[in-house]
Amino acid sequence: MTLKSQTPWPKGPDILRSMKRNLILATLAVLLFAPALFSQIRPVERAEDTQAESPIPENLPETIETEYQGGVFGFSEKEKGILKFDMTNERLFFADEAGKERFSIPFEVIKVVYPSQQKVRSGTGRAVGAIPLPGASIAGLFMKKKKNYLVIQYEDIDVDVEGSANFLVDTADLLTGAIHAIGQNAEMNRRGDSYFRKRSP
Repeated sequence: MTLKSQTPWPKGPDILRSMKRNLILATLAVLLFAPALFSQIRPVERAEDTQAESPIPENLPETIETEYQGGVFGFSEKEKGILKFDMTNERLFFADEAGKERFSIPFEVIKVVYPSQQKVRSGTGRAVGAIPLPGASIAGLFMKKKKNYLVIQYEDIDVDVEGSANFLVDTADLLTGAIHAIGQNAEMNRRGDSYFRKRSP
């Protein structure tokens, strides 16, 4: 008894057409999936791993003239004074204009130190805006200046809260030097124009 095949084997031109179709399908598959197969996974670069950071100034300030703006528990009034480093006791403290210590922040509780700038209406702008002439008030609005703030985020271990002390600094250069001085003395990690303390594992 002879069994007949249900699907006859392609002959002649049919074989050529079948081969061409398979070749085209194989080529398309390679073109579509080759990038996914051969692409390499790149590790994500973290900001602290990059080498494009600006150099640290050579002469870092030992004291920082500033105006305290608030953020320390128990000291809500704005006050002019000086930030100083107490390397023996490993802390940063703020003294008023008379040299009396007002409060201190131990290096070990400082979490982040970073700059902040804010545009405010200048004194000249306020004076121009007060002139009783048409358009003077509008012109005064555009006369602005930058204020430079030093921000220190820390953990207040006495009251178990986190605080954010803000200090007004005269110039951008002094602000940059202050951030580097605090970050270096407190042995913190640098990220761009700021410093932070890594969490303990």
